[in-house]
Order: sequence, then structure tokens, then C-alpha cells
Amino acid sequence: MEYSKEFKQALSEFSAIEKDRLIFRLLKKDKLLSKKLYFELIDPETTDQKRNQMEENIEEKVLSASRYIGNPKYYLVLIRKISAELTEHIKITTDKFGEISLHLFLVNKILESNDKLNQQRFDNVYKLYIYLINKIVKALLTVKKIDEDYWMEFDDLLQAIDFQIHENIYLEKLCINNSFDFNWLKCEHIPDHLDLIIKDIKSQGFLR
Repeated sequence: MEYSKEFKQALSEFSAIEKDRLIFRLLKKDKLLSKKLYFELIDPETTDQKRNQMEENIEEKVLSASRYIGNPKYYLVLIRKISAELTEHIKITTDKFGEISLHLFLVNKILESNDKLNQQRFDNVYKLYIYLINKIVKALLTVKKIDEDYWMEFDDLLQAIDFQIHENIYLEKLCINNSFDFNWLKCEHIPDHLDLIIKDIKSQGFLR
């Protein structure tokens, strides 16, 4: 929504007390904005510290969720909740590095349960695996937008994911069947036009 000059002028004429009241009313209705402002204005913790906390949170909650792998629908619900917390962290901190590293970290932690996942029927884990492949793809698309100095750290996570995928027969086959190129799991090999490649793959009904 665009605001007219007249509207902006009217707001600027509010007294300090009226502006404070308006701000607090808006913050009560928008918890995410409230958390973002708190982080930017007075939170003593840095983005790096917040990211490290989120990694610990992901590891702990994925481990807890792994008890429900035998109930695939509920397990995916739990994983989506963890992902939602991750997304909130990114919106609050505008953590560009974490936007990639934390999603890859989440995928890797889930695949550390390959022993249990490999015991499930394919139709029970299909939605989870498509979800994970799309998470990886989203991270790869974002890698191309960040400084190459960070690529080495991403490569460590991608290498771990590459190993885990090949330890999971169904996931490996699903990647192949959905035209996912394992060469992409190294930053320097991510195509510049990956977005167009993915768009074409999805237009053929894959990655869904």
C-alpha cells in the first residue's frame, strides 16, 4: 500500500504522545514487528548469537520430532513448525547468511535420522522428501545472491547433505526423478540460471 503525501503529512503532525500511543497500539497487533524492533533497538545479542541459538533449537527439536517418524503426517507437521521458527528468526534479524545456513542445517539434521526414515514406506515419506528437496533448492537459489566468501561454509553443509541423500535410497531416486542435479551441491557448480531451470522443472509437474 502506498501512502499519499497528505497522509504522511497528517501523521507527522501528531504530537509525540499521540505517536507513542499509535506505535504501541500497532506493536500489540504485530508481534513480529515488535520482536524485530526489540532486536534492532535494545537486544544485547548479536545476529550470530541468535543464529547459534537457532541451531541449538533446531537440533534439539528435530531430535525430539524423530520419535514420531513412524507417524509421517504428524512428523511433517513438527518439521514445518521448526521451519516456521527459523523463518521468524530470519525476518527478525534479517540474517542473510542464516537464511541459507539454517535451512541447510535443518535438512541435514533431519537426514541424520536416515536409519529410521529408510524403514518407512515410500508413500509415507514422499511429501517429506519433496519438502526437503524444495528446501535445498531454495537455499541454492539464495546462495547465488550472497558473497562468495561464504561459499566454503555452505559447501561443508552441502557436502554433508549430499552424503546423507545417497544414504537414503528413496530420497536419492526422488531427486533423480525430479531432475535434481547433484552437482548443484557445490556452490561453484550452481548454475547462474538455476531459477529458470527450477521453473521449467516445476512447469513439468515435478518437485510437487
